Amino acid sequence: MYMWRSVTKAYIFLHRSMSMSTSSLPPSPIPLLTSVASYRRWRQRAFDEGKSVGFVPTMGALHDGHLSLVQRSLAENELTVLSIFVNPAQFAPHEDLATYPRTLPGDLELLTAQQVTVGETVRKASAVFLPSVQDMYPSGISQDVSAQKGAFVEMKGYGHQMEGASRPTFFRGVVTVVTKLFNAVQPTNAYFGQKDIQQALLLRRLCKDLLFPHPEADHVHIVPTTRDPNDGLALSSRNAYLSTNERKFAPALYKALRYAESAWSNGESKDRCISKAVAVIDEVKAQAAMDGVDVRLDYLEMNDSETFDVVDASSNHRLAGNIPVILSGALWVGRTRLIDNIVVGDLNRIIR
Repeated sequence: MYMWRSVTKAYIFLHRSMSMSTSSLPPSPIPLLTSVASYRRWRQRAFDEGKSVGFVPTMGALHDGHLSLVQRSLAENELTVLSIFVNPAQFAPHEDLATYPRTLPGDLELLTAQQVTVGETVRKASAVFLPSVQDMYPSGISQDVSAQKGAFVEMKGYGHQMEGASRPTFFRGVVTVVTKLFNAVQPTNAYFGQKDIQQALLLRRLCKDLLFPHPEADHVHIVPTTRDPNDGLALSSRNAYLSTNERKFAPALYKALRYAESAWSNGESKDRCISKAVAVIDEVKAQAAMDGVDVRLDYLEMNDSETFDVVDASSNHRLAGNIPVILSGALWVGRTRLIDNIVVGDLNRIIR
């Protein structure tokens, strides 16, 4: 019954997204481009003027993490475009497509306030790309992969580990929509957050493997995770789902990752690092249960940053050398799934 209600709500959302008109948009001093055709006219002028374009793709519900990407783009590009598109292809039928936060007026207000001074020039966001589902999926789209028709993109051998193990259709949807966005936007540089590190590294590889000219692989930038200054919780649009009581236990994943990071730095084996992190989660889980909050670990693992293969159980930082290793995990707090990661090793090979 729950799945049927979710699918019904998602269908209603898709129908409304396809029929959205410009008259329903909030006022904005930033140009709002609601079709691929209108965006391409804007982009052609930038090409003609020889201006660099930075691109920040989002699903909206902006927070300080998104804004850090905008700030980086403003500093490094003459023009900056942010897209807002809640992509149905990356949500499984039972996931939260219908309830995903949609806060366009607030998003535009936050974006309008962003600026960076470069020399004597004050740079602000140049455009917001708000494509419809119909524009992005002209052959139609279903959340059921077996019912989908049209062109889709897969990353063979890289999408089944880490997040892909828990969300088997997720990266197919992400890589497909970002391919479409890159084809439409044709950015000089693109910016992604470290919180979604597997996604960002996959997209960098996508650009390399498919010979993208806009952006080239080296122009896909990964920006450090923005965290709550008090408890280190990684900022995420889904944090809005957490109740006040649940929010108290949300930093448990980052705390566990930090314990594993410390153990790794001290030369302990991968298995010992993971065991120490899981023990932290178990302790928080017991505390949360007394407060009526369900905390469940989805996964916690260490993976090679190039192949995403699981690091050998007996490996340690001396054996691994300075090769970047991704220490990551996912944690359910109530009905909210949170993800986070720490990179151990040479961070500069990845975060740039």
